[in-house]
Amino acid sequence: MSDVVIIEQFVKKYNELKKEISKIIIGQEEVVDQILIAIFSGGHALLIGVPGLAKTLMVNTISHALGLNFKRIQFTPDLMPSDILGSEILDENRHFKFIKGPIFANIILADEINRTPPKTQAALLEAMQERSVTVSGHRYQLDHPYFVLATQNPIEQEGTYPLPEAQLDRFMFAINLEYPTFEEEVQVVKSTTTDVQAQVNPLFNAQEIIDFQNVIRRIPVADNVIEYAVRMVSKTRPDSKNKTELIKEYVDWGAGPRASQNLILAAKTHAAINGKFSPDIENIQAIAKSVLRHRIIKNYKAEAEGISDEHIIESLF
Repeated sequence: MSDVVIIEQFVKKYNELKKEISKIIIGQEEVVDQILIAIFSGGHALLIGVPGLAKTLMVNTISHALGLNFKRIQFTPDLMPSDILGSEILDENRHFKFIKGPIFANIILADEINRTPPKTQAALLEAMQERSVTVSGHRYQLDHPYFVLATQNPIEQEGTYPLPEAQLDRFMFAINLEYPTFEEEVQVVKSTTTDVQAQVNPLFNAQEIIDFQNVIRRIPVADNVIEYAVRMVSKTRPDSKNKTELIKEYVDWGAGPRASQNLILAAKTHAAINGKFSPDIENIQAIAKSVLRHRIIKNYKAEAEGISDEHIIESLF
């Protein structure tokens, strides 16, 4: 089959996938879209939201609809790397045997990643970057596709270990999860306080997702679109010739080259889900906030004057 036919199939299956997810998840369409774009782009996402907004249910539902294996890891201050990677034990024949930890799944929900010390965070981030883990000198490959969705609570910062910028950069997207609207919350309460259980049907399998990821990577991009993305990222750097007045005044550090790569990859997926065969500048702008939000480090003046990340990013368009 040609790539054009595969993209048309992908659009059809993607719309069916959204319908399956909406059986359980009410509203939050933009968040679901962004999580799916990250998965089909082969990236990871950081979900920032207060407790009780169905983050776990959302990821569980998405993984079930994609036909993938899902594991949840609750991060705590006493969690050790071996608790997530696995460890070697001595079996009955006195041979060392490796028992895999919860990190060996297709989709991992790293709940409250900022609650665990840097040593354990680093073990997860190695798996995200290399798609493999090293235990007792042995390297173990993780199953593909592999997607990590980490959550962070924005209101509680006591007793937490915030992710360093270099580790935040490993996430393709940072997604803000807002409270549902009044009508959506009414629907949530109605659907979750009865004994009726909606069933989600798996529409994909692991190999299909890998195939779609490969086709999306093959989508051609015009040079002017790539140049637009790179120029946008270079504008975020306070020492750049292209910097804007807002960046000069309110930003300490800008985004690195990984942001440019993620803008193009995510724009390809965003174009594909909308039935386009090549991304344009509109697709770059549609996903720019999620890609750049966690890569721009604001200064104290921006915090004091209430200048939002979104306002700074929109000024780059």
